[in-house]
Amino acid sequence: MVEKFLEGKGALITGGASGFGRSAALEFAKRGANLVLVDINEELLEETTRNIETETNQKVVPIICDVSDSNQVKKMGKQAFEELENLYVLFNNAGIGPAAGKSIIRINERDWDLTFNVNLKGQWLVSKFLSPKMRRQNIEPLSGKIIHTASIAGMDMDPMIPAYSISKSGIIGLVQLLAKELAPNVTVNAVSPGYHVTGIYANSEDTMVQTMKMGNVKTPLNRLGTIKDIVDVVLFLASSASDFITGHNFPVDGGIAEVGVPASYLKSDF
Repeated sequence: MVEKFLEGKGALITGGASGFGRSAALEFAKRGANLVLVDINEELLEETTRNIETETNQKVVPIICDVSDSNQVKKMGKQAFEELENLYVLFNNAGIGPAAGKSIIRINERDWDLTFNVNLKGQWLVSKFLSPKMRRQNIEPLSGKIIHTASIAGMDMDPMIPAYSISKSGIIGLVQLLAKELAPNVTVNAVSPGYHVTGIYANSEDTMVQTMKMGNVKTPLNRLGTIKDIVDVVLFLASSASDFITGHNFPVDGGIAEVGVPASYLKSDF
């Protein structure tokens, strides 16, 4: 049986139409949450909304929003609080994949700005505009939980994806600051995926394995990451089992970042 620990609670997921966001949304709904799903891909968002509603009978509200645009984020947040009785969980997950293959001195300004605007500015804006109301909600013992998606590339800088790495490092710092700001009402934590079969790798195991080989990546637990690996930790952070944890980054990478061999490239590779 699945414990309905989110019954009567609302959850908002950015990047909710696919990947980690879509899978987390389904699992939240199975545990009783009503949902707001935020994405810029209207077709995928509508499909995901229909599927979750059909499977779980929970309320699912789709909202098209570019998280890097403050006006759109403000409007999205206003609508979300109007649609649901509360927003107990915010899974701040929206992000874009790296512009790979160019070093820190060769990456172009357009790719740099796009990566930072979506990954770091976008997650900052969403938490900035939603957290004030979350912290005032009359829910005990915590009024809300915020979970950000970072990356092991933000823990150990990957020279092949410099803008992505720095943006994800910024998210880890953002989480620590938000945790201090929102305590003791709201917990704020991050999950850092490693190499998982998602849209960043065209949902292809072969593409991901080739990427790992190029970077000489070694994974102590000797298997590929799955979406479920991440969602299991997100569920833990949304549950009461994590009520005494805040400001922490959870690497979910098979051990790469802390005891394995992170990606490394020779200068000649560029």
